[in-house]
Amino acid sequence: MTDSATFGNPVVPGFHPDPSVCRVGEDYYLVCSSFEYFPGVPIFHSRDLVNWRQIGNVLDRPSQLELPPDTHASAGIYAPTIRHHDGRFYMVTTNVTTGRHLLVTATDPAGPWSEPVHLDVPHIDPSLTWDDNGDCWLTVSGVESYRIDPETGTVLEGPVPMWSGTGGQYPEAPHLYRIGDWWYLLVSEGGTHTGHAVSIARSRSIRGPFEPGPVNPFLTHRSTDRLVQATGHADLVQATDGSWWMVLLGIRAKGQWPPYHVLGRETFLVPVRWVDGWPVVDPVEETMAAPAGSPPALAAPRDSGAYRDDFDATDALAPEWISLRERPKDSWSLTERPGWLTLHAAGTTLDRSGATLVARRQQHHDCRASVHVDPGAGRAGLTLRIDEAHHYGIEVADGLVQVIGRVGPFRQVFGELSVPAGPVTLTIATRTDDLLPPTVTVADQVAAPGTPFGVRPAACDTVSFEVLTDGGPVVLAELDGRYLSTEVAAGFTGRVFGLYVTEGSAAFDWFDYHPSARS
Repeated sequence: MTDSATFGNPVVPGFHPDPSVCRVGEDYYLVCSSFEYFPGVPIFHSRDLVNWRQIGNVLDRPSQLELPPDTHASAGIYAPTIRHHDGRFYMVTTNVTTGRHLLVTATDPAGPWSEPVHLDVPHIDPSLTWDDNGDCWLTVSGVESYRIDPETGTVLEGPVPMWSGTGGQYPEAPHLYRIGDWWYLLVSEGGTHTGHAVSIARSRSIRGPFEPGPVNPFLTHRSTDRLVQATGHADLVQATDGSWWMVLLGIRAKGQWPPYHVLGRETFLVPVRWVDGWPVVDPVEETMAAPAGSPPALAAPRDSGAYRDDFDATDALAPEWISLRERPKDSWSLTERPGWLTLHAAGTTLDRSGATLVARRQQHHDCRASVHVDPGAGRAGLTLRIDEAHHYGIEVADGLVQVIGRVGPFRQVFGELSVPAGPVTLTIATRTDDLLPPTVTVADQVAAPGTPFGVRPAACDTVSFEVLTDGGPVVLAELDGRYLSTEVAAGFTGRVFGLYVTEGSAAFDWFDYHPSARS
């Protein structure tokens, strides 16, 4: 590979925050937070750190993942860490809904994973490492460590105070690494939004004291105009060729001031250089130069992200499909109507917990998602959502297609069209191509005082809703996308496209997702 080779970021786009990575031989495995969605903790596999394929979900059974109906948005599963030790994979995370850490293991990262061992230790963001004696240490936000028995969850020693960063708020995401003769402690601080930063310290002993690095934080985009912001919650990994890399979360906001981010916090990758025993990284960009000598696979073409599911499987949904808090067996079926996904209503509205929803993450700013649905005598549709109080949808019932928006306490029908009975194709599309500069600039104002500014809306994107008729697609509404952003809804998740039913039963023949070329 030459110095000019590049790779694209984010390497796992869409709502995939708090990445943690480990390598076993030539294989890399990565996990992310899942919050109130079930199954929990998506797990990915890669051979080159750039191209990732989801191979399952670590917490895929109700016995592993307790998310009661009153689990609020952005609660649930926070910040997993994946590690491999002595032939076994370990994943530890926090269920903030129950207030406990849980630890599961597997010999095959694709699963099945064990039933959880619970750890009664405070804080969040647990991480595991093993010292030279083979003892297991659990490090948590704060930052402090505990020597534990990973088989039982028993605390054997601790808390042992560590190094809590440079003074930024919320020291979190601590990871300990044995590299050469040193123990390195990686910490994120400054909050998980635009103040986010990554700092590091080291010690000869796992118990400290820890010496801060000469330049801390050694990665942050705060107070810059860089496209990628909120860089933090990082994890280090050494590649097969000896090079070092760091995965981390970041956001890509759109629109005029203030910008809004809608895809959630995504997983990015940066190469790491070691200078005088300390890690150094370049700013995170959407396109980054790969170091000379990087594995050739690093330059392999990226998958476009297009996806179609014809629901031809008979035993399980693809691992990318997620549901809210649970997925009762009687709420869905792939065999009731072969080749279709049949959903049965468990709740009467998307505005409250309990609705039947099967969703996938929005992973591109400009994209189209379509479904072919037979509502039968039910009410069903396609939604773009962040939480129960922030979602748009296009649904069909009783021969009428409607576009419905819910933002905070407000709910409104924005468009409707009568359609013949039977299956219908519904589409939600997002686009950023109309986010242009003001039509009247400051220079125009200087040249002709009193000229009104032609400032366009500060929308991060436009969301459109279509129904396919015999005469072609009909756009029923176009809505401002900023109301489905983290800056409006708050929380830690991003948008998802969801198939849903709120009355009776409905069957979905296929789901089709396509990013546009500019994504």
